[in-house]
Amino acid sequence: MVGPDSERGKELVRRIQAGDPASEDEFVRIFYPRIMALASYHLRDIDTSLEITQETLLSVLQALRKSRLRDEEKLSAFVGATARNLLKNLYHKSVQAPPMVSLGLEVAPAMTPDQVPGLSVEEELEKRSIVGAALKTLRPMDRRILFLTLSEGLNPQEIAIELGVKPEIVRNRKSRALKFIRRKVKKMI
Repeated sequence: MVGPDSERGKELVRRIQAGDPASEDEFVRIFYPRIMALASYHLRDIDTSLEITQETLLSVLQALRKSRLRDEEKLSAFVGATARNLLKNLYHKSVQAPPMVSLGLEVAPAMTPDQVPGLSVEEELEKRSIVGAALKTLRPMDRRILFLTLSEGLNPQEIAIELGVKPEIVRNRKSRALKFIRRKVKKMI
């Protein structure tokens, strides 16, 4: 096993730098399980974990081919740091700017009064307009959480994975957003 001070690690780095394809295969066999375990622990999503693992392996191999590893004895630390940086980048991308989503309230589908008991089409459209206006005042992440809950049917655990946050945060933000919408709608009516 390649360790932080391993002679085998130094030799592996030298062989990769020399262009030996078998050394790259050996590198993948050694580090793939470690990176995959780290990514799976943090992401709890197999597809994204596979992507991070592949991206880490590729990034490290490219750095090794270009002799960018300063200390060959620290191969394991370099691989681990690369994986953690990619995980952090993924997290920051998902949290900093959640994409704007439409809840489909801007354009109301054609309705007949018998579809909504007790409401005319105009009353239903007015209610949708009020809810749409209230939703526009939410923070982008809260709007995204409501969209993923109501339109996509995802649970807080699934949303947490998608947004890169903890499920408790999703549950809290969803609860606060729904209370906020209820208060706004009551004021508007």
